[in-house]
Amino acid sequence: MSARVDERDYAILRILRKNARTPYTVIARELGISEVAVRKRILKLVRSGVIRRFTIDYSVPGELKAAILVRTLPQTRVPDVSRRLLAIPGVEAIYEVTGEHDLLVLVSARSVDDINEYVDKIRSTQGVSSTHTLIALRTWTP
Repeated sequence: MSARVDERDYAILRILRKNARTPYTVIARELGISEVAVRKRILKLVRSGVIRRFTIDYSVPGELKAAILVRTLPQTRVPDVSRRLLAIPGVEAIYEVTGEHDLLVLVSARSVDDINEYVDKIRSTQGVSSTHTLIALRTWTP
């Protein structure tokens, strides 16, 4: 389903990105529109697939974040590899990217050993030719 997203929709998305629990009344007041209008716009964004899920951003002391860059085999469809990688428990997101690698896989782990397990599972996935792992040292978010 295709959705037209206007400036008000983008404003709602920016507010929800900062805090997905922002009350509709607060969004309405900030944008100068009615609460009913906010509800209708958010429902439209959910139904059209623009808003895919409501989630939380968290930080657990000692938890590691890693980005695993993945190259696929030349004759393999990248979406097929992505679907296989999504089946690995704990994979948070996968992005198809430009450059030397085909995919960027984001994971969180309690230890370097856990990250190594992710890398091993990814490398053993059909269609993967190589990986390159980046472990985040610090995180800054808006």
